[in-house]
Amino acid sequence: QVQLVESGGGPVQPGGSLRLSCAASGFTLGYYTIGWFRQAPGKEREEISCISSSDGSLAYADSVKGRFTISRDNAKNTVYLQMNSLKPEDTAIYYCATRSKGWNYYIRICLGYAYDTWGQGTQVTVSS
Repeated sequence: QVQLVESGGGPVQPGGSLRLSCAASGFTLGYYTIGWFRQAPGKEREEISCISSSDGSLAYADSVKGRFTISRDNAKNTVYLQMNSLKPEDTAIYYCATRSKGWNYYIRICLGYAYDTWGQGTQVTVSS
């Protein structure tokens, strides 16, 4: 069974840090592009970062660039999102995603990739 499971969310003060994990099962994560998304209440889902298959190229949305870092540990079949300098506007449910059903195509710039497999999400709450 192909699954993604997020973890690492929780409450944090402004300026603090969290590291989110996206653990894959049922497939070898290193062969797939992985994206991180977030959705705050009443707002549209936002793609914030991704890491491509093959060469592992990274991309970030302007809203998180310079504060968040995506990385991949193929031995653990896990992708991470290190979040620093957190702001109240970062409060959201964070999801990871991949493409495991359709053709596993590659693009160097992975923002906008056609994901079809999603985790359940982990809540991040930034407040003082």
